[in-house]
Amino acid sequence: MSAVKIGDTAKDFSLSDQNGKKIRLSDFKGKKVLLSFHPLAWTAVCADQMKSLEDNRYRFDKLNTVALGISVDTAPSKRAWAKQLGIKNTRLLSDFWPHGEVAKLYGIFREKEGVSERSNIIIDEQWKVVFVKVYPMGELPDIEEIIKVMEG
Repeated sequence: MSAVKIGDTAKDFSLSDQNGKKIRLSDFKGKKVLLSFHPLAWTAVCADQMKSLEDNRYRFDKLNTVALGISVDTAPSKRAWAKQLGIKNTRLLSDFWPHGEVAKLYGIFREKEGVSERSNIIIDEQWKVVFVKVYPMGELPDIEEIIKVMEG
């Protein structure tokens, strides 16, 4: 399984967010979408990664971008975690069942650990993948790098 590549057409999916609402990638046609994959909720680096999405929401809005946090945790777990982190606007999606299906779809599922890579994937308004980066598991992605790509 190879990771999605720049120039690929994004693959649509449907996942529940932390509030149990079904979210489809196709709901955001005409917008850029940041798929911010993180291995597991309730861990320090993942918490900082998701808080950076929430803290920069106004910047994403200005750039016609929706940021989605995705992990294999259940929706109820994501709801409790979002509440604990103070995340009110960023959608945290549950890729729980079928387990890791969207991470697999994008080629970033770690079969041995049962979680996704820590990865950011940016999709433009025409559904083209314009950025893919897989980070070391313990490294916080640089939100400024993501914003710069969005502005480009």
